[in-house]
Amino acid sequence: MSSQRLFVAVLPPAPAVDELAAAVTPLHRLPGAGNLRWTATGGWHYTLAFLGEVQDELLPELHLRLERAAHRTRPFPLRIHGGGRFDGRALWAGAAGDLDTLRLLAERAHAAARRAGVPTEGHRRHTPHLTLARSRVPADLTPFTAALEGFEGRPWEAGELSLVRSELPEGGVPGQRPRYALVRGWPLGR
Repeated sequence: MSSQRLFVAVLPPAPAVDELAAAVTPLHRLPGAGNLRWTATGGWHYTLAFLGEVQDELLPELHLRLERAAHRTRPFPLRIHGGGRFDGRALWAGAAGDLDTLRLLAERAHAAARRAGVPTEGHRRHTPHLTLARSRVPADLTPFTAALEGFEGRPWEAGELSLVRSELPEGGVPGQRPRYALVRGWPLGR
């Protein structure tokens, strides 16, 4: 039985990614930056629902239900905003704009997966974030979050719900990162 490691996300457009990349580049020179595993800009996304390993036979129903979720949700304004951390293990950029609709889309993505037969972890309140770096051991991320505090990206319209495949790196290969591939996208509100 074949499966894929999947998640549902909103992908920021290239100009928003470029703008954030320009703000993140100086962070690589801060003390402790070398101990962090920085995410690649091509993989930056706002995760709505992590699905884990999904059996291939569930994909047609999952696609149908995600399409319905997308069509029931109108496009909405979003921008990359500020930064934060989860414990001392993850540094992220936040979001601003119509966060109520973003959270609604996250709830609909979880419900779509559950109804398609994909076991999902217990749903908790969605914290919109775009992961910038991770640490294997707890680290002081305060200087990094302080540097991102005033970041205000230009607004853009979130207009698509994306299903993304995550390919984990092979163990023992230094510097390798997960690779992400768009499986399918559905326009919002159409």
